[in-house]
Amino acid sequence: MSNEYLLEIKELKKHFPIKEGFMKEKKVVKAVDSISFNIKQGETFGLVGESGCGKSTTGRLINGLIDADSGEIIFNNHQIDSLSTKQWRKVRKEMQMVFQDPYASLSPRMTVKEILMEPLNIHFKNLNEKEKEERVELLLKKCGINPYHLNKYAHEFSGGQRQRIGIARALILQPQLIIADEPVSALDVSIQSQILNLMKDLQEEFNLTYLFVSHDLSVIEFISDRIGVMYLGDIVEISSKEKIFNDPKHPYTKALLSAIPQIGETSGEEEEVSLQGDIPSASNPPSGCKFHTRCPFAMEQCKTIIPRQRILNDEQTVACHLYEEGMINNAT
Repeated sequence: MSNEYLLEIKELKKHFPIKEGFMKEKKVVKAVDSISFNIKQGETFGLVGESGCGKSTTGRLINGLIDADSGEIIFNNHQIDSLSTKQWRKVRKEMQMVFQDPYASLSPRMTVKEILMEPLNIHFKNLNEKEKEERVELLLKKCGINPYHLNKYAHEFSGGQRQRIGIARALILQPQLIIADEPVSALDVSIQSQILNLMKDLQEEFNLTYLFVSHDLSVIEFISDRIGVMYLGDIVEISSKEKIFNDPKHPYTKALLSAIPQIGETSGEEEEVSLQGDIPSASNPPSGCKFHTRCPFAMEQCKTIIPRQRILNDEQTVACHLYEEGMINNAT
Protein backbone atom coordinates (compact mmCIF):
# COMPACT_ATOMS: atom_id res chain seq x y z
CA MET A 1 0.00 0.00 0.00
CA SER A 2 1.19 3.51 -0.78
CA ASN A 3 2.19 5.57 2.25
CA GLU A 4 -0.23 8.14 0.86
CA TYR A 5 -3.14 6.11 2.24
CA LEU A 6 -3.93 5.64 5.91
CA LEU A 7 -6.77 3.21 5.21
CA GLU A 8 -7.40 0.87 2.30
CA ILE A 9 -10.50 -1.31 1.90
CA LYS A 10 -10.41 -4.21 -0.56
CA GLU A 11 -13.48 -6.24 -1.55
CA LEU A 12 -15.02 -5.93 1.93
CA LYS A 13 -18.13 -8.04 2.43
CA LYS A 14 -20.65 -8.56 5.24
CA HIS A 15 -23.88 -10.55 4.91
CA PHE A 16 -26.28 -11.02 7.83
CA PRO A 17 -28.35 -14.24 7.96
CA ILE A 18 -32.11 -13.90 8.45
CA LYS A 19 -33.73 -16.34 10.83
CA GLU A 20 -37.02 -17.65 9.49
CA GLY A 21 -39.45 -20.42 10.30
CA PHE A 22 -38.75 -24.16 10.12
CA MET A 23 -37.94 -25.56 6.65
CA LYS A 24 -37.88 -22.14 5.02
CA GLU A 25 -35.07 -21.20 2.67
CA LYS A 26 -32.29 -19.33 4.45
CA LYS A 27 -31.78 -15.74 3.38
CA VAL A 28 -29.10 -13.14 4.02
CA VAL A 29 -29.08 -9.36 4.06
CA LYS A 30 -26.24 -8.22 1.83
CA ALA A 31 -25.36 -5.18 3.94
CA VAL A 32 -21.89 -4.66 2.46
CA ASP A 33 -21.20 -6.44 -0.82
CA SER A 34 -17.52 -6.41 -1.88
CA ILE A 35 -16.71 -2.71 -1.65
CA SER A 36 -13.29 -1.10 -2.17
CA PHE A 37 -12.00 2.39 -1.41
CA ASN A 38 -9.11 4.15 0.31
CA ILE A 39 -8.62 7.21 2.51
CA LYS A 40 -5.60 9.49 2.39
CA GLN A 41 -3.82 10.68 5.51
CA GLY A 42 -5.41 13.91 6.76
CA GLU A 43 -8.47 13.93 4.48
CA THR A 44 -12.18 13.53 5.13
CA PHE A 45 -13.83 10.75 3.13
CA GLY A 46 -17.61 11.08 3.11
CA LEU A 47 -19.80 7.99 2.70
CA VAL A 48 -23.34 8.86 1.59
CA GLY A 49 -26.47 7.01 0.52
CA GLU A 50 -30.03 6.18 1.48
CA SER A 51 -30.84 4.58 4.82
CA GLY A 52 -30.02 0.87 4.81
CA CYS A 53 -27.37 1.09 2.09
CA GLY A 54 -24.59 -0.23 4.37
CA LYS A 55 -22.80 2.98 5.39
CA SER A 56 -22.86 2.40 9.16
CA THR A 57 -22.06 -1.30 8.76
CA THR A 58 -18.95 -0.30 6.80
CA GLY A 59 -17.77 1.88 9.67
CA ARG A 60 -18.33 -0.88 12.21
CA LEU A 61 -16.46 -3.39 10.04
CA ILE A 62 -13.46 -1.08 9.78
CA ASN A 63 -13.39 -0.52 13.54
CA GLY A 64 -13.72 -4.23 14.31
CA LEU A 65 -17.07 -3.92 16.09
CA ILE A 66 -18.36 -6.62 13.75
CA ASP A 67 -16.35 -9.17 11.77
CA ALA A 68 -16.21 -9.12 7.98
CA ASP A 69 -17.13 -12.21 5.96
CA SER A 70 -14.29 -11.55 3.51
CA GLY A 71 -12.07 -8.82 2.13
CA GLU A 72 -9.13 -6.85 3.50
CA ILE A 73 -8.86 -3.84 5.81
CA ILE A 74 -5.38 -2.29 5.70
CA PHE A 75 -4.72 0.42 8.27
CA ASN A 76 -1.43 2.24 8.57
CA ASN A 77 0.21 -0.39 6.32
CA HIS A 78 -1.02 -3.32 8.47
CA GLN A 79 -3.83 -5.73 7.65
CA ILE A 80 -6.26 -5.64 10.58
CA ASP A 81 -9.35 -7.60 9.48
CA SER A 82 -8.27 -10.85 11.17
CA LEU A 83 -6.74 -9.55 14.42
CA SER A 84 -7.32 -11.14 17.81
CA THR A 85 -9.08 -9.25 20.59
CA LYS A 86 -5.74 -8.44 22.22
CA GLN A 87 -4.29 -7.16 18.93
CA TRP A 88 -7.39 -5.05 18.28
CA ARG A 89 -6.88 -3.21 21.56
CA LYS A 90 -3.65 -1.71 20.22
CA VAL A 91 -5.28 -0.72 16.92
CA ARG A 92 -8.27 0.95 18.59
CA LYS A 93 -5.94 3.42 20.24
CA GLU A 94 -5.33 4.75 16.72
CA MET A 95 -8.90 4.37 15.42
CA GLN A 96 -11.89 5.76 17.33
CA MET A 97 -15.61 6.31 16.65
CA VAL A 98 -18.08 9.12 17.17
CA PHE A 99 -21.57 7.62 17.28
CA GLN A 100 -24.88 8.94 15.99
CA ASP A 101 -26.88 9.20 19.19
CA PRO A 102 -25.21 11.25 21.95
CA TYR A 103 -28.01 10.17 24.30
CA ALA A 104 -27.15 6.47 23.96
CA SER A 105 -23.38 6.51 23.38
CA LEU A 106 -22.43 7.89 26.82
CA SER A 107 -22.83 5.84 29.98
CA PRO A 108 -25.56 7.28 32.24
CA ARG A 109 -23.75 5.89 35.31
CA MET A 110 -20.42 7.62 34.73
CA THR A 111 -19.43 11.25 35.15
CA VAL A 112 -17.74 13.12 32.32
CA LYS A 113 -14.43 12.73 34.11
CA GLU A 114 -14.89 8.96 34.46
CA ILE A 115 -15.91 8.64 30.78
CA LEU A 116 -12.74 10.39 29.60
CA MET A 117 -10.40 8.88 32.18
CA GLU A 118 -11.35 5.28 31.40
CA PRO A 119 -9.53 5.12 28.00
CA LEU A 120 -6.44 6.72 29.56
CA ASN A 121 -6.47 4.19 32.41
CA ILE A 122 -6.44 1.38 29.84
CA HIS A 123 -4.02 2.72 27.23
CA PHE A 124 -1.84 5.24 29.08
CA LYS A 125 -0.91 3.52 32.32
CA ASN A 126 2.41 5.32 32.30
CA LEU A 127 0.68 8.64 33.05
CA ASN A 128 0.01 9.62 36.66
CA GLU A 129 -3.40 10.87 37.81
CA LYS A 130 -2.48 14.54 37.56
CA GLU A 131 -1.24 14.15 33.98
CA LYS A 132 -4.43 12.31 33.01
CA GLU A 133 -6.62 14.96 34.59
CA GLU A 134 -4.72 17.73 32.82
CA ARG A 135 -5.17 15.97 29.48
CA VAL A 136 -8.90 15.53 30.13
CA GLU A 137 -9.40 19.18 31.09
CA LEU A 138 -7.42 20.49 28.12
CA LEU A 139 -9.32 18.37 25.61
CA LEU A 140 -12.69 19.29 27.09
CA LYS A 141 -11.83 22.97 26.66
CA LYS A 142 -10.85 22.37 23.04
CA CYS A 143 -14.22 20.65 22.48
CA GLY A 144 -16.14 23.57 24.02
CA ILE A 145 -17.00 22.10 27.44
CA ASN A 146 -15.98 23.90 30.64
CA PRO A 147 -13.97 21.57 32.94
CA TYR A 148 -16.27 22.85 35.71
CA HIS A 149 -18.72 20.19 34.45
CA LEU A 150 -16.33 17.24 34.93
CA ASN A 151 -18.34 15.70 37.76
CA LYS A 152 -21.70 15.91 36.01
CA TYR A 153 -23.50 12.98 34.36
CA ALA A 154 -24.48 12.73 30.70
CA HIS A 155 -28.20 13.38 31.32
CA GLU A 156 -27.34 16.85 32.67
CA PHE A 157 -26.16 18.04 29.24
CA SER A 158 -27.90 19.03 26.01
CA GLY A 159 -27.56 16.94 22.85
CA GLY A 160 -24.89 19.19 21.39
CA GLN A 161 -22.89 19.15 24.63
CA ARG A 162 -23.11 15.37 24.79
CA GLN A 163 -21.79 15.07 21.27
CA ARG A 164 -18.89 17.36 22.19
CA ILE A 165 -18.13 14.99 25.08
CA GLY A 166 -18.36 12.06 22.65
CA ILE A 167 -15.86 13.76 20.36
CA ALA A 168 -13.55 14.42 23.32
CA ARG A 169 -13.76 10.75 24.28
CA ALA A 170 -12.79 9.75 20.74
CA LEU A 171 -9.81 12.13 20.74
CA ILE A 172 -8.51 11.42 24.24
CA LEU A 173 -6.25 8.61 22.96
CA GLN A 174 -4.79 10.79 20.19
CA PRO A 175 -5.98 8.57 17.31
CA GLN A 176 -5.11 8.92 13.63
CA LEU A 177 -8.53 7.95 12.23
CA ILE A 178 -11.99 9.01 13.43
CA ILE A 179 -15.01 7.10 12.11
CA ALA A 180 -17.96 9.47 12.50
CA ASP A 181 -21.27 7.61 12.10
CA GLU A 182 -24.01 10.20 11.42
CA PRO A 183 -22.60 12.38 14.24
CA VAL A 184 -24.93 15.34 13.70
CA SER A 185 -28.17 13.73 12.45
CA ALA A 186 -29.72 13.66 15.95
CA LEU A 187 -29.00 17.35 16.57
CA ASP A 188 -30.82 20.57 15.75
CA VAL A 189 -29.66 22.27 12.54
CA SER A 190 -28.13 25.21 14.42
CA ILE A 191 -26.14 22.82 16.62
CA GLN A 192 -25.09 20.71 13.61
CA SER A 193 -23.09 23.59 12.15
CA GLN A 194 -21.30 24.12 15.47
CA ILE A 195 -20.30 20.45 15.71
CA LEU A 196 -19.16 20.32 12.08
CA ASN A 197 -17.03 23.43 12.51
CA LEU A 198 -15.58 21.96 15.70
CA MET A 199 -14.66 18.75 13.88
CA LYS A 200 -12.95 20.73 11.12
CA ASP A 201 -10.96 22.75 13.66
CA LEU A 202 -9.92 19.63 15.55
CA GLN A 203 -8.92 17.91 12.31
CA GLU A 204 -6.59 20.74 11.43
CA GLU A 205 -5.10 20.97 14.92
CA PHE A 206 -4.53 17.24 15.45
CA ASN A 207 -3.97 16.19 11.80
CA LEU A 208 -6.94 13.81 11.94
CA THR A 209 -8.31 11.62 9.18
CA TYR A 210 -12.12 11.22 9.02
CA LEU A 211 -14.43 8.60 7.61
CA PHE A 212 -17.66 10.59 7.79
CA VAL A 213 -20.90 8.64 7.34
CA SER A 214 -24.10 10.56 6.58
CA HIS A 215 -27.29 10.50 4.52
CA ASP A 216 -27.36 14.31 4.42
CA LEU A 217 -25.76 15.68 1.25
CA SER A 218 -25.41 19.20 2.63
CA VAL A 219 -23.41 17.87 5.57
CA ILE A 220 -21.29 15.68 3.29
CA GLU A 221 -20.60 18.62 0.98
CA PHE A 222 -19.46 20.81 3.87
CA ILE A 223 -17.18 18.33 5.62
CA SER A 224 -15.75 16.08 2.88
CA ASP A 225 -12.73 16.16 0.59
CA ARG A 226 -13.70 13.03 -1.34
CA ILE A 227 -17.02 11.18 -1.40
CA GLY A 228 -18.14 7.59 -1.90
CA VAL A 229 -21.78 7.01 -2.90
CA MET A 230 -23.37 3.76 -1.66
CA TYR A 231 -26.42 1.92 -2.95
CA LEU A 232 -27.66 -1.42 -1.59
CA GLY A 233 -24.28 -2.46 -0.20
CA ASP A 234 -22.25 -1.32 -3.22
CA ILE A 235 -20.16 1.79 -3.81
CA VAL A 236 -21.34 3.12 -7.17
CA GLU A 237 -19.17 6.24 -7.44
CA ILE A 238 -16.07 7.72 -5.78
CA SER A 239 -14.98 11.23 -6.55
CA SER A 240 -13.74 14.53 -5.21
CA LYS A 241 -16.39 16.73 -3.60
CA GLU A 242 -16.19 19.18 -6.49
CA LYS A 243 -16.75 16.49 -9.12
CA ILE A 244 -19.61 14.84 -7.22
CA PHE A 245 -21.58 18.06 -6.86
CA ASN A 246 -20.67 19.69 -10.20
CA ASP A 247 -20.19 16.74 -12.55
CA PRO A 248 -21.75 13.54 -11.10
CA LYS A 249 -21.52 10.46 -13.32
CA HIS A 250 -23.59 7.60 -11.87
CA PRO A 251 -27.37 7.92 -12.39
CA TYR A 252 -27.93 7.27 -8.70
CA THR A 253 -25.62 10.12 -7.71
CA LYS A 254 -27.47 12.38 -10.14
CA ALA A 255 -30.79 11.32 -8.63
CA LEU A 256 -29.59 12.11 -5.08
CA LEU A 257 -28.49 15.57 -6.17
CA SER A 258 -31.74 16.15 -8.07
CA ALA A 259 -33.66 15.49 -4.85
CA ILE A 260 -32.02 18.43 -3.05
CA PRO A 261 -34.61 21.23 -2.71
CA GLN A 262 -33.70 24.34 -4.69
CA ILE A 263 -34.56 27.91 -3.67
CA GLY A 264 -35.43 30.21 -6.55
CA GLU A 265 -34.96 29.54 -10.25
CA THR A 266 -32.25 27.20 -11.49
CA SER A 267 -30.11 27.68 -14.57
CA GLY A 268 -31.74 24.72 -16.27
CA GLU A 269 -28.33 23.26 -17.15
CA GLU A 270 -28.38 20.66 -14.39
CA GLU A 271 -29.54 17.21 -15.42
CA GLU A 272 -32.42 16.05 -13.26
CA VAL A 273 -32.82 12.31 -12.73
CA SER A 274 -35.99 10.95 -11.17
CA LEU A 275 -36.14 7.49 -9.62
CA GLN A 276 -39.00 5.07 -10.12
CA GLY A 277 -40.25 2.68 -7.46
CA ASP A 278 -38.86 1.85 -4.03
CA ILE A 279 -35.38 0.70 -3.08
CA PRO A 280 -35.25 -3.14 -3.37
CA SER A 281 -34.75 -5.40 -0.38
CA ALA A 282 -31.14 -6.02 0.65
CA SER A 283 -32.09 -9.67 1.24
CA ASN A 284 -33.24 -10.05 -2.36
CA PRO A 285 -31.40 -7.48 -4.48
CA PRO A 286 -31.83 -7.36 -8.27
CA SER A 287 -29.40 -9.30 -10.44
CA GLY A 288 -26.74 -7.52 -12.45
CA CYS A 289 -26.59 -3.85 -11.52
CA LYS A 290 -28.64 -3.47 -8.33
CA PHE A 291 -29.78 -0.04 -9.46
CA HIS A 292 -31.22 -1.10 -12.82
CA THR A 293 -34.80 -1.46 -11.50
CA ARG A 294 -34.90 2.28 -10.75
CA CYS A 295 -32.50 3.65 -13.35
CA PRO A 296 -33.94 5.66 -16.29
CA PHE A 297 -30.88 4.75 -18.40
CA ALA A 298 -30.97 0.98 -17.78
CA MET A 299 -29.97 -1.27 -20.68
CA GLU A 300 -30.40 -4.99 -21.21
CA GLN A 301 -26.90 -5.82 -19.94
CA CYS A 302 -27.64 -3.97 -16.69
CA LYS A 303 -30.10 -6.72 -15.76
CA THR A 304 -27.54 -9.52 -15.81
CA ILE A 305 -23.99 -8.16 -15.64
CA ILE A 306 -22.57 -6.60 -12.47
CA PRO A 307 -20.75 -3.35 -13.42
CA ARG A 308 -17.18 -2.98 -12.22
CA GLN A 309 -15.51 0.20 -11.00
CA ARG A 310 -14.08 2.13 -13.94
CA ILE A 311 -11.49 4.89 -13.58
CA LEU A 312 -12.72 7.91 -15.53
CA ASN A 313 -9.98 10.35 -14.52
CA ASP A 314 -7.66 11.12 -11.62
CA GLU A 315 -10.61 12.10 -9.42
CA GLN A 316 -13.50 9.82 -10.41
CA THR A 317 -14.37 6.13 -10.51
CA VAL A 318 -17.84 4.85 -11.33
CA ALA A 319 -19.55 1.44 -11.46
CA CYS A 320 -21.91 1.81 -14.41
CA HIS A 321 -22.29 0.14 -17.82
CA LEU A 322 -22.96 3.54 -19.39
CA TYR A 323 -19.26 4.26 -19.15
CA GLU A 324 -18.08 1.26 -21.09
CA GLU A 325 -16.22 2.02 -24.30
CA GLY A 326 -18.67 3.23 -26.92
CA MET A 327 -21.45 3.80 -24.42
CA ILE A 328 -20.22 6.94 -22.67
CA ASN A 329 -22.44 9.31 -24.68
CA ASN A 330 -25.51 7.61 -23.24
CA ALA A 331 -24.69 8.97 -19.80
CA THR A 332 -24.48 12.63 -20.82
